[in-house]
Amino acid sequence: MAAPDGPILKDGLVENSIGRFVPTSTPQGRRVRPYRGLHSPPEVMRGIGRPLRRSVPPENKVVEGIEAAIKKVELSDGMVISFHHHLRNGDLVVNMVLDAIHKMGIKDIGLFPTALFPIHEHLIPYIKDGTIRWIEGSLNGPLGKFASEGGLLPYPVILRTHGGRTRAIEAGDVEIDVAFIAASAADQAGNMTGAVGPSAFGAMGFAFADAWYAKKVVVVTDNLVPYPCTPISIPSTYVDVVAKVDRIGDPEGIGWGTTQITRDPKMLMVARRVIEVLDAAGYLKDGFSFQAGAGGTSLAVVKYLGDYFKEKGIVGSFAMGGTTGYVVRMLEEGTIRAILDAQAFDLEAIQSLTRNPNHMEVSHHHFGNPHTGGPITHQQTACFLGATEVDIDFNVNVNTHSNGYLLHGTGGHTDAAVGSEVTIITAPLIRGRIPVVRERVTTVTTPGEAVDVVVTDHGIAVNPRREDLLESLKRAKLPLVDIEELMKKARRLVGREMTADVGDEVIAIIEYRTGEAIDSVFRVK
Repeated sequence: MAAPDGPILKDGLVENSIGRFVPTSTPQGRRVRPYRGLHSPPEVMRGIGRPLRRSVPPENKVVEGIEAAIKKVELSDGMVISFHHHLRNGDLVVNMVLDAIHKMGIKDIGLFPTALFPIHEHLIPYIKDGTIRWIEGSLNGPLGKFASEGGLLPYPVILRTHGGRTRAIEAGDVEIDVAFIAASAADQAGNMTGAVGPSAFGAMGFAFADAWYAKKVVVVTDNLVPYPCTPISIPSTYVDVVAKVDRIGDPEGIGWGTTQITRDPKMLMVARRVIEVLDAAGYLKDGFSFQAGAGGTSLAVVKYLGDYFKEKGIVGSFAMGGTTGYVVRMLEEGTIRAILDAQAFDLEAIQSLTRNPNHMEVSHHHFGNPHTGGPITHQQTACFLGATEVDIDFNVNVNTHSNGYLLHGTGGHTDAAVGSEVTIITAPLIRGRIPVVRERVTTVTTPGEAVDVVVTDHGIAVNPRREDLLESLKRAKLPLVDIEELMKKARRLVGREMTADVGDEVIAIIEYRTGEAIDSVFRVK
């Protein structure tokens, strides 16, 4: 199918299996498949191969600075570059590399980060002047607002789950010309880690797929160490150049917006109710495994879970991270046997990675890629996740606000929800004066068929397809309520729902973890 020669418009979209309208191709010429259901098989069962590299002794790959590295890998107009976001809002590498690219006069770059944060607002002038041609990756804050107002047209952002991004790389949906991988320590051959050094950020889960499949790989480090770098997260066998810089980032920025436990009494009550739900349903026993996000309510759930396990003498199997100090506490107190970690959310998690043998680094390929032999998420007992909006079909939105602005990425939300035996969404009924439980979410991130329970400060709603859970929670006399009644109560409290005032132009495509389009985001008027 021919690619659109301008912005993608509503009248050119098709309806997917959950009634959302999505495009069938992108301006870059890539075909888009509409969402068909939770477990869609890949169209092609063979992925791309890994590039071969030649090594001749003696080998020293170190160059001084980013410009020297760019010259070494022969980066040129129109190429695609990638980054990981383990340093989150403390990252300096993305801005540093794009500054050098702009200074060198290179244009039409495709930007393929795992996520961008407010610190990357610095890139907007480079989008405007043509240095950056398109972006595919999660946008948090100012860049999302810029995209919502048409700043990236005619090239819509494509937002993927953590597992879905690795699937896209391995399937060849996006070909990376040069991966720039921040490392808190590296040696002259390119062995690297994020676990040690003055800018340590922990596990390097996002970077594995980029290292495996990019045509060229540049390690960017502010801490060159003698060979061999220890521990080795990603080995030198995947590396072409090591760029020595003054500073890769500020580890204090890792915890941006995520790692403070809620102090809201209503949400602390919600967190306790999650434990009650899991207990009533019979899940809280030896071998329990879980994934929690790093939002304030999820952190409270992990704290209460740890307290419950310690009191009852229960030993869980594993926790899948994004890892926080609350999960580390469970490991060190013996209430879980292992942490499988692809991303650290605070300094305690970073330090634990080198201190605790059962705190193990894993890739996001292993974490959540559905087109592999066995992602970790498919072994999880439970996950408890947040939401910007939930609707009466249990669809969840974490990407856009109710005013239509694209301000958040997908993260591992959908990967965890689909893979876990029980998926619990925690949310207040209203946020400010805006209903969270609505008739129809502004954007579908995670489909309702993957969601089992919604726990709010005004009651607990169970997806009707989970009759087993409904019966268990009724016997426990928990405060059950129909999700439509939650919606009506929200309306009674605040009046009519906010409706996004959007136009016809698609500014983003929300891609389901299998590569299918689950929803579109439209330009805000």
